[in-house]
Amino acid sequence: MEDGVETFHEHDVTVGDGPLAVPGTLTLPDGAGPWPGVVLLSGGGPFDRDETSGPNKPFKDIAWGLARRGVAVLRFDKVTFAHPQNPVATMTEEYVPHAVAAVTLLQDQPGVDPARVFVLGHSMGGKVAPRVAAAEPSVAGLVIMAGDTQPMQHAAIRVIGHLASLDPSPAAQAAVEQITRQAAVVDGPGLTPETPAEDLLFGLPASYWLDLRAYDPVAEASALDVPMLILQGGRDYQVTIADDLAGWEAGLGHRANVTIRVYEAADHLFFAGDGPSTPADYLKAQHVDPAVISDIADWLITR
Repeated sequence: MEDGVETFHEHDVTVGDGPLAVPGTLTLPDGAGPWPGVVLLSGGGPFDRDETSGPNKPFKDIAWGLARRGVAVLRFDKVTFAHPQNPVATMTEEYVPHAVAAVTLLQDQPGVDPARVFVLGHSMGGKVAPRVAAAEPSVAGLVIMAGDTQPMQHAAIRVIGHLASLDPSPAAQAAVEQITRQAAVVDGPGLTPETPAEDLLFGLPASYWLDLRAYDPVAEASALDVPMLILQGGRDYQVTIADDLAGWEAGLGHRANVTIRVYEAADHLFFAGDGPSTPADYLKAQHVDPAVISDIADWLITR
């Protein structure tokens, strides 16, 4: 709310068609436009359109905050959330078809400037955002929030080791050993489409890992001639400055149309806080730092 009066309105939409279409929400500023628009892509896993994490809804925060500042927003349930009975084979299949359909849908909305529709991806959504823009050349630019560049199997070892150090126990050590063993299979030369999913991280099929192994998000982004805003939380233990942001900086930091910002107090969900971030933090009701949303809005509006 601003002064007790909302400055935007929402309605439900359907993204994609056929049996794997998913529900979404279109958030539009009041007035006639023309507005820039942005499609939101959530992180890895079966997230709903709000990227609900415990009591928190970071994508709802972002959508409402941007719409109040004059940006049209489309967010949608991931196919893995809306259709859990239909497992996806690759990261590309998990994200790209619905993301491209969402861009087209947003471009067709009255009041939206079709030449200024962007993609905002968080976590794995940020990692895959360059692939979406490569698939849909009309994407005007990218906002990458805590996008990982380190191979996910390596990040899994790092994260599980960090969590085990916070709460050492035989169970934690067993988890470290299991993740390390599964990551070695993902990394190994013996990974084939026939490798059983139970031997691999997170129960994802071999096809998913083969697609990930062949994908370099920084190289994909470097091949694009669109502006990018890359945001990173200083307290993020899942996607870190040293292990992930360094990749974006090395590949894109020299480009005039790339802006990189670090929010020292922010965790992975861009909640501001103090001290080391832990999984328990996500279970406390919080909101995305308004300064982050304001910076994203300013960047989108001025492109």
